[in-house]
Amino acid sequence: MKFGLFFFANGQDTPEQYRLLLEAARFADAEGFSAVWTPERHFHDFGAPFPNPSVTSAAVAAVTSRVGVRAGSVVLPLHDPLRVAEEWAVVDQFSGGRAGIALASGWNPQDFVLAPGSLAKNKELVRDGVHTLRALWAGEAISRPGPDGTERSVRTYPRPRQDGIPLWITAAGSAQTFAAAGELGCGVLTHLLGQSWDQLEENLGDYSEALEAAGHGIEKERVTIMLHTFVTDDAHTALETARAPMSAYMRSSMNLFGLKSPQPADTGEPSEAALRELLDHAYQEYARTRCLIGSVEGCLPLVESLAELGVDEIACLIDFGVETDEVLAALRHLAMLRRRCAEL
Repeated sequence: MKFGLFFFANGQDTPEQYRLLLEAARFADAEGFSAVWTPERHFHDFGAPFPNPSVTSAAVAAVTSRVGVRAGSVVLPLHDPLRVAEEWAVVDQFSGGRAGIALASGWNPQDFVLAPGSLAKNKELVRDGVHTLRALWAGEAISRPGPDGTERSVRTYPRPRQDGIPLWITAAGSAQTFAAAGELGCGVLTHLLGQSWDQLEENLGDYSEALEAAGHGIEKERVTIMLHTFVTDDAHTALETARAPMSAYMRSSMNLFGLKSPQPADTGEPSEAALRELLDHAYQEYARTRCLIGSVEGCLPLVESLAELGVDEIACLIDFGVETDEVLAALRHLAMLRRRCAEL
């Protein structure tokens, strides 16, 4: 099992969040972690520091020498693949061949003000974009209409340092997305927010079957799962320290995902007590079964279960609101967990 770091902060304290990103990236580089993942987010506090993962990945590349620098994810329908190919070839060159990209189809209509006509065909654009990116990175030319309507043949520069930048498909729980990733020969970046353990097992089965059916071979399987993470030397301390930040983190995303606060039947006004109770219950269940929040020993069974399902990398989301210095101090315990799980 490999371990990487994943970032998806909420809020606006960007200097502190960027400090955490760069200091944690240096730690990951020194301690043998697999990758540092940064997302693409727009127009909301949730994920606010990360509008462009090529920029944050270039920053990570500048302060590291070994760890992978990856997008988790590029929302491809919001962009011209020509620009994505160029930007990430630069990141790959800058990092000495350490770039990787998870591609997402996007889902929030607000984001698509950047590309209003793309939401209706977002999944098709991802599928086509995989082929386009691979062709461009291989040095092939593609045709595009110029300003006078004449078709023009263009190649992108520079080329990546790698033969081809590794690609993942971000899959929230749709069986069709897992199968499409396998058909395309891409890895999968997923999570346990919108799917049960049984669904994850079924989806990974569909992914493996699609890989083999398309002739990619099971040995090319790359399954990464994102988990909220805070590991210390004491499980109770970890759970209590993470409780308030995680609850606030979940609360900050509710309107983004179309969720509403609980409404008492008599007044119709939001109930703060009911909301706190809901979030606390959600935290208790989520932290117990779907997070690496606890001690090294306490987190081992979850890692072992994921390994049995075919997951080969955990992307540890560490910036959900615990104070920066506490997160940085806790990374040494996560490194212990990584070493314990290296053979899984």
